[in-house]
Amino acid sequence: MSTKNKIALVTGGSRGLGKDMALNIAKKGIDVVFTYHSNKEEADKVVAEIQSKGQKAAAFQLDTGHVKSFDNFFKQLSEYLVNETGHPHFDFLINNAGTALYAPFAETTEEQFDTALNIHYKGVFFLTQKALSFINNGGRIINISSGLARFSYPGSSAYGSMKGAIEVLTRYLAKELGPRGIAANVVAPGAIATDFGGGRVRDNKDINQNIATQTALGRVGQADDIGSVVAFLCTDDAKWINGQRIEVTGGINL
Repeated sequence: MSTKNKIALVTGGSRGLGKDMALNIAKKGIDVVFTYHSNKEEADKVVAEIQSKGQKAAAFQLDTGHVKSFDNFFKQLSEYLVNETGHPHFDFLINNAGTALYAPFAETTEEQFDTALNIHYKGVFFLTQKALSFINNGGRIINISSGLARFSYPGSSAYGSMKGAIEVLTRYLAKELGPRGIAANVVAPGAIATDFGGGRVRDNKDINQNIATQTALGRVGQADDIGSVVAFLCTDDAKWINGQRIEVTGGINL
């Protein structure tokens, strides 16, 4: 699959891992459309940075936990794509947008659970479903999970189990979309030093050090450890990878 004139859609691309994914995808010669939740100023900076690399870019506001907004989002996206390319289709969907939820199992509220479920599972399920008519045959779907779907840290029961659901869903996508030549894979980051979850991995020295000591490569992850793997999965080099979970953690809890 040549990346010439290919287009990727990244959810949650204005900061953190999503921003690094968008920039690394652009480095591969792929045009990028991404969503942001509320910070248009940061989104505009990412658009400008991608454009400075010679690729087309655009950002659209979207709450990925609000399924009823998806039709309007795809209407806006398709209008943009038709204007730019002459057709409403794109090639790669990266379901990255997410929020943290740290709460002991015994104290997790139904409201916390429902908010997380809408973003991390229901939103991914139905955004991907609605995207199917826009994804080109031979395209790719990359779902972002977490190391917490494999190993357990107290306080992440809801988040980790929802990411586990995403991993099962991805195998079903790979199976059901195979006749269209669409591959679906999971990238599962470990603990990353970004502002995710209030920046706790980045800013809490004890958490940072504890994770580093449990990681074979001896440090916590950085955003640029993840984006390059996602970008690789959008290239022809990854054409025969399908239905797989790729954990990118530096070797934590081996």
